[in-house]
Amino acid sequence: MSSTNPKTYESVPSRKVAFLGLGVMGYPMAGHLALAGHEVTVYNRTAAKSIAWCAEYAGTSDPKHAETPRLAATGADIVFCCVGNDDDLRSVTLGADGAFAGMQPGAIFVDHTTASADVARELAAAAKTLGLQFVDAPVSGGQAGAQNGVLTVMCGGEQAAFDAVAPTASAFSRAFARMGDSGAGQLAKMVNQICIAGLVQGLSEAVAFGMKAGLDMPQVLDVIGKGAAQSWQMDNRGKTMVAGKFDFGFAVDWMRKDLGLVLDEAKRNGARLPVTALVDQFYADVQQAGGRRWDTSSLITRLK
Repeated sequence: MSSTNPKTYESVPSRKVAFLGLGVMGYPMAGHLALAGHEVTVYNRTAAKSIAWCAEYAGTSDPKHAETPRLAATGADIVFCCVGNDDDLRSVTLGADGAFAGMQPGAIFVDHTTASADVARELAAAAKTLGLQFVDAPVSGGQAGAQNGVLTVMCGGEQAAFDAVAPTASAFSRAFARMGDSGAGQLAKMVNQICIAGLVQGLSEAVAFGMKAGLDMPQVLDVIGKGAAQSWQMDNRGKTMVAGKFDFGFAVDWMRKDLGLVLDEAKRNGARLPVTALVDQFYADVQQAGGRRWDTSSLITRLK
């Protein structure tokens, strides 16, 4: 990415930041921070990934890697994080080697993990007792959005913390919006995943129907994509679904984790999600068929 990166960066003051978690999302997100001129220290559970990241971005503002979240966070103005789930998030924030133990009073922790609203509120409260600030900030846009620096970020937390972070986060985002108090970012991401689940199932049924009817589905998609049926999923996944290609990033395993969070939250707040619950079970079928790492458009494989 560093040699062919097309992103242009806003002129913002350089900050000392840390990034915890260099997975398919975190690796390029941290890279955009370095390319935008920020001083970045990274931590990853597998140290080889941190070392490789530093080598790739060696031409930026002196990138460093640390052996623990605490060491990565020491002296940072902002600590960004993108890990797997609630437990992973607790493991990099709490305890003697956690980031909170290394952060200076007034520093801000920004969590891009898709996690529960409960853990966001729990960690926001823990941060506050230490004189720290916490923003839950899950992202949408997938691996391509992270690589291109055009993620949509939904934030929960205090306005002052959000305002302080937004200019720096512009390095990897095109939309960075505050949804409300702690947990609101995670709840907004749940709304996003509910929408996607229904859209992908509807698109799967439509494509499978058209193929069985003998239609030229790429042509059909071109035509109906100019009308009321148009969606991001249709534009970006319709033709690949016709072609049976399912290697475009956001995996079925990850979607099931996210929908689990959605359905747990719905039990608490009383929301009725019959379609979402059904699609979650359809994704379970895809997992059992060997599609755990296929992307979410693989729902159509149940119908072919």
